[in-house]
Amino acid sequence: MAALLELKRIKKSFPGVKALDGIDLTLQQGEIHALLGENGAGKSTLVKIMCGIHQPDSGEIIMEGKSCRFDNYRQAINAGVGIIFQEFSLIPYMNAVDNIFLNREIKNRWGLLDRKAMRKKAESIFKRLTVHIDLDCPVEQLSVAQQQFVEIAKALSLDARVLVLDEPTATLTPGEAEHLFSVMNDLKLLGVGMVFISHHLDEIFTVCDQITVLRDGTYVQTLPTASTNVDELVKLMVGRKIEHTFPLKSHLVDTSTRLLEASIQRTKHHQEDRFHLFKGEILGFAGLVGSGRTETVSALIGASACYRKRVSLSGQNATLRNPALALEQGIGLLPENRKTEGLVLPFSVAQNITLNRHERRGKIFIDARKDNDIVQRLIREVGVKTSSPDTVVSTLSGGNQQKVVIARWLNNDCNILIFDEPTRGIDVGAKVEIYQMMQQLTQKGISIIMISSELPEIIGVCDRVLVFRGGHIVAELTGDEIESHNIMLHATGSAL
Repeated sequence: MAALLELKRIKKSFPGVKALDGIDLTLQQGEIHALLGENGAGKSTLVKIMCGIHQPDSGEIIMEGKSCRFDNYRQAINAGVGIIFQEFSLIPYMNAVDNIFLNREIKNRWGLLDRKAMRKKAESIFKRLTVHIDLDCPVEQLSVAQQQFVEIAKALSLDARVLVLDEPTATLTPGEAEHLFSVMNDLKLLGVGMVFISHHLDEIFTVCDQITVLRDGTYVQTLPTASTNVDELVKLMVGRKIEHTFPLKSHLVDTSTRLLEASIQRTKHHQEDRFHLFKGEILGFAGLVGSGRTETVSALIGASACYRKRVSLSGQNATLRNPALALEQGIGLLPENRKTEGLVLPFSVAQNITLNRHERRGKIFIDARKDNDIVQRLIREVGVKTSSPDTVVSTLSGGNQQKVVIARWLNNDCNILIFDEPTRGIDVGAKVEIYQMMQQLTQKGISIIMISSELPEIIGVCDRVLVFRGGHIVAELTGDEIESHNIMLHATGSAL
């Protein structure tokens, strides 16, 4: 039997960059095939070629034994290839039915919209996915997981036989991810072939049959999931063995100096939460999604309204009515969504690094030479991999984009950095670099609050951990208390 999809010797270059250099991939019917590689390895370019968004410079695409060419996304869809992007392509104010059939509306014999037929088909697809969706609700009011399933339903409504899932669990809770995997296994039994991209290697071993590894735009190896392990995959991805994911904590926190003390009551009906941050400390905020971690940080820096708040910095009372005032006081935030909240994507690396400093100083005339020296120094200091400071930041990998945000706050003399899910969507090699950088920053006296849903990262990086549940801090853990079982007991309320 012919393979469902074959990519042979695919090559693709962009100005100054060879993105793909002879990539092979074979997807069988009813197979879940992982596509692995560091950020910048060529995964996104390859899937865009599968879906007609990019066209290869050379090579061949074969669908069920027939050579084909996709000049655009529509042609790929018509051939049975669907993609679920990491950033959703839904229209927020439209409901699920209208999103699923957008530009492909079912019409009756008089040329009018047949809403009854569209709704019936949508209900049938969601029943097949074992997912309940309010079909009258605008998708912006649905949960992230529900929006994810609307994207899947949209692809299935196209009768997609090949489904590409790009980081589908990045914003899902563990329970929602398990449901997604169950749906994927059901689709597999129906003969749908899936290409699965994830930086969470445990997910690869949970759901995938085969793995293809890319590195620096080249094909490395394809191997059965059952015949490999995490260490081997990491070595294939980065070209070397990573001995220690988390750097050794080589310094003692200065517990005599409280850089920050805060007392926050977010609403009249919330209880007051108090916490502090030592100089040179990495303080972890742990808890389940929706437990109040990000909301507390948002209230701290004045990004959201707060019923009552008292903050002192280095023993002095501080008024943090908004993020701009927080920045003036030396507090910088690396937001969870760096692309929409942390960066100006059409701007260059240099412009993103210098942006806030120019605004704070109210500059009319910019000293380009001085700026260039500062930018070059910060690029070296945080290890941004870019061919030039003038490179548009949207073209960088996720890990390098994160480093640009860090460089910006260092350029603003921040001594407190808040990292909200700092390694989400970042490959294992870049994660190690981010962890090492965090340790280096604390050695310089900079303090860090890290919000993370990944327990190994909380345990491996943080000096002290605050556990949130139901919108409040419920536990403070230090030393040997910082371990996964203990954190989850407090996060779920089982420790009561």
